[in-house]
Amino acid sequence: MIPKLIAVDMDGTFLNDAKTYDRERFNQIYAKMQAQGTRFVVASGNQYYQLKTFFDQPDVLFLAENGAYCGTADSELFASTFEPEPAQQVLDALLQIPELKLAICGVKSAYIRKQEGQAWIDETRHYYTHLLAVDTFEDRPDDEILKFAMGCPPEKTDEILKQIAEATKGLAVPTSSGHGDIDVIQPGVNKATGLKRLGESLGIDLSEMCAFGDGGNDLEMLQEVGLGVAMQNASPQVAAIADDHTIDNNHAGVLAYLEKIFG
Repeated sequence: MIPKLIAVDMDGTFLNDAKTYDRERFNQIYAKMQAQGTRFVVASGNQYYQLKTFFDQPDVLFLAENGAYCGTADSELFASTFEPEPAQQVLDALLQIPELKLAICGVKSAYIRKQEGQAWIDETRHYYTHLLAVDTFEDRPDDEILKFAMGCPPEKTDEILKQIAEATKGLAVPTSSGHGDIDVIQPGVNKATGLKRLGESLGIDLSEMCAFGDGGNDLEMLQEVGLGVAMQNASPQVAAIADDHTIDNNHAGVLAYLEKIFG
């Protein structure tokens, strides 16, 4: 059966390690998807404004910030934001962990403290094109918070994930794509719940979707859709729960698999 919706993670999945993809090859596949009436969704932990820079097609959909924000090329469809009080409690808890370099991800922009250093600010800007450096988080403009994003020493990722989970229990949930990258999101908000909400507006059930991923923040998505496909470079946990597998991101595993589906 041809899926009615294709959802792809970006880093480590749709994109190669140079953060690019074969646009001509994708355009050929995309035309076939359109002919079948299949929608294409970018499902990533990254910022909506950054994800839009990768695609020219006007009807690509963007499920950003690990499911907290969804939009078309030119408009918002929905946003799931923290209430102010729990958001402040989460922020206070995260600021107590010295290994973290922290960014607050809002609807309008992401915010980072200048004290984190220019190197990390520049690195963060690769994933958050709307990024404002502030002296303190109290100086940031009024904006609703979608999630918290942070970096930590890669070898301490699992340890710090557990520490964050304990410190924010009942308020938020930490998730990671690995390699020192951690997102702290609202309970009950992830890529799977975002796809479900989007699917309801499109008349598409999760069982009629196919999704591709490689990291821990893809787990729920791959488990809940009708066909969850793990990359060859996926974490063992993701590989174990996937319905099927494809070659790695540096060999265009997503495009190769889609070519099989759409001929």
